[in-house]
Order: sequence, then C-alpha cells, then structure tokens
Amino acid sequence: MERLFLFIYQYRAFFTFLVLQVICFLLLVSNNQYQSAAFFNSSNSLVAGINRTSQNFRDFFSLRETNQILAEENAYLKKLVEQRNQSLYQLNVREINDTEIINRFDFISARVVNNSVDQFKNHLTINKGKKQGIAPGMAVVSPQGIVGKVKTVSDNFSVVTSILNIDVLTSVQIKRTSHFATAKWNGANPDVLNLLYLPRHVQPIVGDTIITSGYNAIYPEGLMVGTISEINLKDEALFYDIELKLSQDFRRLTYLAVIKSNLKQELDSLQNTLTIK
Repeated sequence: MERLFLFIYQYRAFFTFLVLQVICFLLLVSNNQYQSAAFFNSSNSLVAGINRTSQNFRDFFSLRETNQILAEENAYLKKLVEQRNQSLYQLNVREINDTEIINRFDFISARVVNNSVDQFKNHLTINKGKKQGIAPGMAVVSPQGIVGKVKTVSDNFSVVTSILNIDVLTSVQIKRTSHFATAKWNGANPDVLNLLYLPRHVQPIVGDTIITSGYNAIYPEGLMVGTISEINLKDEALFYDIELKLSQDFRRLTYLAVIKSNLKQELDSLQNTLTIK
C-alpha cells in the first residue's frame, strides 16, 4: 500500500493531467450538441457490440426457452396472416386494390441485446438500425404484447423506450366494453401498469383484456397489453384506480418485431395542420 501511494505521488503530475483531460472532455460533450450526439452514437455502438457478445453467451444457455418463444411467435404470426387474409376477403374490389389499406404496417424482426427493468425510465437495445429500415418513433411489439417505441438509431442498432417508463402514456381500451383509458407505469413493479382515466360509470371486471386503441399511428389497433388484476374506486373519485398485469414478461424479452406505420407521416401532418390553426 505504501508503494502504491509512493507511485501515485511520483506521477502526480501525469494523473492530474488525466483528470483534467477527462473533465475537459465531459464539458465539451455536455455543452456542444454535435459532439454530444457523436459521442452518444459512438458509445451506443460500442456498448451494443459488447452487449451483443454477452447476449450470445446467454442465448446459448437458454436455447430451450428460446425455441419455445419462437414457436409462440410463429403461431402468433400465422394467426395474423389468417386474420389479414380474412379481412382482405371481406373487402370490396376498390379496397383490395388500395395498397395503402392493405400495407398500412410493415414488420421488421429484431433481437434484444440489452434490456433493463429496474429503472424509472427503462430502455432496451435491439440488433437492427437504420440500415435495416428502422427509424425513431416506430412501435416495438412481441408475440405477447406491446413493448415500446424506438427512441434513437445507429446503423445497426436501435435504442427502444420501454413502456416501463414513467414518462410513457399508452392509449388503450377494454376489449369487452370498448371503453378507452390510458396505461402508465408507476416505476415500481415491472409486471404491472396503472390504468388511468377510466370513468366511474364504466363497469370493469378483474380479468378484462386490455388492448391498444389505435388512437395513434404507432400501434395498430387490437394489440395485447395485459389484463386487469385489481380494481379500486374511492367514494369521491371520478376515475377508477386499476392495476393492469402486463401480458409480456419484460425480464424474458428476446425476439421482437418493429412496426413501421406507412400512414404515420400523413396522419401527423394532418394533425399538425389542425394544431397550427
């Protein structure tokens, strides 16, 4: 220990120089937008590469569970294809020729290379990016339910803002009654969201299925979110206090699908026009 202190003392000028260099670098990154963006993209790619390597080792030791998840995903995709074909069969001739109706959403498969569930604002990293057609704002789902929205992308990786984020609000509806509400995480249990703004005249029951409402161009309507697990209503309250158990276990996220809405730009442009007026 004495030799260590002696070594540090002998090279104190060099260590002081290193500390000052680090401080200067942090000041440069934090106070300049271009340098901050460049540093974030570079560090994100580096960390994503390390996480991908570690994830490969974890995947090797969980092949049985991965195969089960893939089987569930295949069944889910087959169901979507059957529903889509049935919907097309019911469309009239004009709608069948309308490619914007038929191809409203595109799907890009991806794999999780990093994930967190113990923060107030959780994110995950997937192994697809700009080169694969992914852009910020796209929805991310799993065969079990919705996952989040793409926040930022590099060439081959993307960071996704999880719905386990206290700043994320998701428009949902009760499948049985079609009443609308808002789902939000309270930062505590990663298996549970709070269901907000459901008025007291509605009659929800434990076990009700909650799905996406389709009120925005990100998530398609009818995607699974979870089921109601607990209902409370105070005498003076205007809205219910409801807990929603997520259908997706975020600790087991492996394979996902990124959804590209081909009509999102048109919808956003129209809504912005109304806002300006």
